[in-house]
Amino acid sequence: MALERDFNEVISSLAKKRGFYWGPSPEIYGGSSGFYDLAPLGKLLKNRLENVIRSSFVRSNFWEVECPTVSPQIVWKASGHLDGFSDSITQCTKCDQVYRADNLIEEASDDASLKGLSLDDMTEKIKELKIRCTSCKSELGPVQQYNLMLKTKLGLDQEAYMRPETATTTYLLFKRFLTFFRDQLPVSVFQIGKAYRNEISPRQGMLRLREFTQVEGQIFILEEDEKNWPGFEDIKNNMLPLLTYQEQESGSDKVTMTEMSAAIKKGFFQKPAYAWCVHLAYKIFSGMGFTPDNMRLRQHLPTERAHYAEDAWDVEIHTRSFGWVECCGIHDRGNYDLTRHQEFSKEKMSVKANKQSVVPNVLEIAFGVERPLFCLIDNSYDEDEERSWLKFPPHLAPIQVAVFPLMGKPELLAPSQVIYNEILDSGLVTQFDRGGSIGRRYRRQDEVGTPFCVTVDYESLEDNTVTLRERDSMEQVRVKREVLVEIIHNLVRAKLTFADLTK
Repeated sequence: MALERDFNEVISSLAKKRGFYWGPSPEIYGGSSGFYDLAPLGKLLKNRLENVIRSSFVRSNFWEVECPTVSPQIVWKASGHLDGFSDSITQCTKCDQVYRADNLIEEASDDASLKGLSLDDMTEKIKELKIRCTSCKSELGPVQQYNLMLKTKLGLDQEAYMRPETATTTYLLFKRFLTFFRDQLPVSVFQIGKAYRNEISPRQGMLRLREFTQVEGQIFILEEDEKNWPGFEDIKNNMLPLLTYQEQESGSDKVTMTEMSAAIKKGFFQKPAYAWCVHLAYKIFSGMGFTPDNMRLRQHLPTERAHYAEDAWDVEIHTRSFGWVECCGIHDRGNYDLTRHQEFSKEKMSVKANKQSVVPNVLEIAFGVERPLFCLIDNSYDEDEERSWLKFPPHLAPIQVAVFPLMGKPELLAPSQVIYNEILDSGLVTQFDRGGSIGRRYRRQDEVGTPFCVTVDYESLEDNTVTLRERDSMEQVRVKREVLVEIIHNLVRAKLTFADLTK
């Protein structure tokens, strides 16, 4: 565990030094846990991830919506959040210090399993491990539930809450969706927006925040369409790294690359539409730079699932900082959500199917953007005796190109500025850097993950070529100025490899 924490310190130090994220925020007032500022490079990286996410959903025929982040109390009573959206906490019997029970147990015992434990079980586990208050060493009280929602008021006296996720606000629009989509199901929509969770003691930096950007895709669907989902034919031969709940119950964490059609036959997935959603989530995270080597799909144990969930799988990313990190949940929610809102709002949420009035089911893909952002930085970090660098895929790198004049002489500065403007005008994020030795400038760009650097030297003035350098290999090649922008675009879009240029 100590090595993992040390690596997290390496990543956090780099992130703060080079401008990915800062915090806890606000730093000048001492900071509040669970709040971080995205620095310039972090914001660029987040934008890149959101572009991948948005493109993936749109290409899969989802439509984007945006809803308010505050809703009156009745919404959260209907959704079940008011009664059930909580963490397990324990309070010191002497000094009243409050702790998250699961954090205390995990810190006291590396092999303690919390899956499926009740509140009473966790109370007994704390006693068994002889865990006491870290402040005054007194006994801890029984484990209780603590609601995580942030409360506010609308006007003078209407009780309201900041949304803990985006999904509920999407469900409230169901009748409007029916009109927009001309009463045709399935309906596929998604949101990317802020959500808030009042965590007791946020840990692990960017992985557990009180304010974060939530992504949720929802498919409103009838049961017959879940079983006869045309999109499944397109992915039935694809392989996914699956860790089923049966494997976990047998004490194994063995991941098996499984063909989608075989996963259906073996009963890993009950419905082709839900299996398609799991595949889409995996595809989105692959597009965000994660590979099968550091990604797996873990099925929830029956004791982990929400009472309404017919099935649930997580996309997990392996990090050197914290091991396996849950980054995305894919849920078969049944018709729980629309049924609840129909009951509380008295508005009809049903449709006609086979001459019957039916409340549609919901399939969901849900995740926060900040977790994959942190995991990508963690996974991309590399170092040797000469340098440290971030191996971002070029299409995700915050800065895609840096332009250097070899020296700060007017005859080199002028053409360098022209090239910089040309690349910038083409739509790529570009940085102009004239400070320090050329080697030092390369190292600065390596450290923030810039995949390509262009250097203008005196040879450039003679033959109209420039030096193009690739980050990972540090190889260089001379390129004609008139084709430079096109070549860089093809490299960023993976239509061309740097090896192609050096042949």
